[in-house]
Amino acid sequence: MEIFFTILILTLIVSLSGVVTRILPFQIPLPLMQIALGALLAWPKFGLHVDFNPELFLVLFIPPLLFSDGWKTPTREFLRHGGEIVALALVLVIITVVGIGYLIYWMVPGIPLVAALALAAVLSPTDAVALSGIVGEGRIPKKLMDILQGEALMNDASGLVSLKFAIAVAMGTMVFSVGGASLEFVKVAAGGLLAGVAVTWGYSKSLRLITRWSGGDAATQTVLLLLLPFAAYLIAEHIGVSGILAAVASGMTIGQSGIIRNAPLAMRLRGNSVWAMLEFVFNGMVFIMLGLQLPDILETSITQAELDPTIQTWMLFTDVILIYAALMVLRFGWLWLMKRISLRFMTKRPMVFGDYSTREILISSFAGVRGAITLAGVLSIPLLLSDGSAFPSRYQLVFIATGVILFSLICGVIVLPLLLRGIQVSDKAQHRQEERMARAAAAEVAIESLHKMEERLANSQEENIDAQILNEVSARVIGNLRRRIDGNDDADSALLIENLERRMRLNALRAERGEYYHLRAQQKISNETLMKLLHDLDLLEALLVEHE
Repeated sequence: MEIFFTILILTLIVSLSGVVTRILPFQIPLPLMQIALGALLAWPKFGLHVDFNPELFLVLFIPPLLFSDGWKTPTREFLRHGGEIVALALVLVIITVVGIGYLIYWMVPGIPLVAALALAAVLSPTDAVALSGIVGEGRIPKKLMDILQGEALMNDASGLVSLKFAIAVAMGTMVFSVGGASLEFVKVAAGGLLAGVAVTWGYSKSLRLITRWSGGDAATQTVLLLLLPFAAYLIAEHIGVSGILAAVASGMTIGQSGIIRNAPLAMRLRGNSVWAMLEFVFNGMVFIMLGLQLPDILETSITQAELDPTIQTWMLFTDVILIYAALMVLRFGWLWLMKRISLRFMTKRPMVFGDYSTREILISSFAGVRGAITLAGVLSIPLLLSDGSAFPSRYQLVFIATGVILFSLICGVIVLPLLLRGIQVSDKAQHRQEERMARAAAAEVAIESLHKMEERLANSQEENIDAQILNEVSARVIGNLRRRIDGNDDADSALLIENLERRMRLNALRAERGEYYHLRAQQKISNETLMKLLHDLDLLEALLVEHE
């Protein structure tokens, strides 16, 4: 019962966190507000304690969030920026693990090299979810955000694999070698991607049979879709490859294949609504869980530091600032180096980095905020070594990682709005032109299809439709489509007509809904009839509101 109440409280706090940020007289990004609320709940006065199980956290929250990000990531753009993403998500992660690892080993007393490399590994992944939360959707230019999102999708796996190697060396279960580690990384990464694609392919084949057997039941299909990222993650982890990359690959596969496009309308509508709700709740839970751990981490670290004669409490806070500064300098230096390499040696096919200004390099540097994967990774470091002794300096690792997460979020909140001031994110006129072109092209194809349908119905013996009615309906539908094509010369007038027609249809639908409830109140129709009519109206309204 206690677990049930805890889940209810956390869900309530997630739901209210957005409201709190809006009613405050000053602006606080949602992730920071959720962290603060979590810390407040865990304070001794309230005493809400949640045991953080890193393995459960990774399985429960990370697969659906990464699946959703992969679903929304255009594969073509992801592959087009493949070189840039590899440079950040793989090469920069390796440089960070080695460079920052040795810096921590040299700078922080008492931390052995293997533990320092483990800490650097968990600090290497960035968090696109936290980034969107602190700057808002659509605030960062697209050419930067595409690469940042692709990097965040892939560097989770490279960072956690590096952590796995460091822990295995510390536990004495493996001997590190560059060749062996490289081969293992390729196996884990490629295997994870293939596992995600294979699980999604199996899902697509089974979905057709289940749709046929279930009679098109949208609830069954939606539940199976929700289970897909967990299935991809668990199957990949079971066979010893990257479950994180499997979840990403599963999301990208389902987003680019025809699985959802060819799914029944009811499933698409319900699935989109369910995923939007889950994203909001799970993202909020991640940051609230971080806040819940803060008081305990702070208390434990300060207590351990007081017992350790080689450490002073103020040194822990200084280490956080210095390590975060080193991460930013390293990231900025790597991006600047990639720009110089692109301009100097890649003149025929330059990387996007070649077009970056110093300001954009700074934005990309501070946009590398740390988040959920870093917390889960550092808390997954075992308490004891294989010989039963305590894992060296674990409390310092946890404190520094948590401090870097918070410091990166706070610096992002302060610095990124200043760097983004005055930057034009997107060309709205170009987007409108693209939309008009696409609508006109689609209307031409639709008119051709309608002419064929009209001809087929006119010649059909089974339909037996009156020719006058057929011509009248066809002319009405085609007339609406013609307006899209001819509207290129008078786009504003055509858009005004479409918007006015949409508003009138919505007004009529809402009036119909009110009358249906009135008829039910007078007991002139049954509740079953009311539900059927309301469902039809909801589908029509969803289509109209979608383009409002």
